[in-house]
Amino acid sequence: MVDAGLADLSRGLTSVPALLVLIGAPRLRRLGVAVPPSTVSQPEHRLYEVLAEREGDAAHGRYNALVRRLVSYERAVACGT
Repeated sequence: MVDAGLADLSRGLTSVPALLVLIGAPRLRRLGVAVPPSTVSQPEHRLYEVLAEREGDAAHGRYNALVRRLVSYERAVACGT
């Protein structure tokens, strides 16, 4: 998911994976991940809006699941695995 988001950002796309990467961008950059710059403000809100359009009432659960995956990825990078 993070690789897809990084690829989308480098192509200037604002996808669900790209928004997820933007949410984690500060920590990812501190961990050495090269996150391309973006003009998207408040990626958390934008991601939820996109999910609400696609998922309806399931948006909240999907949002939380995606954020958990992001945090898991960040922890793995921090541990060097």
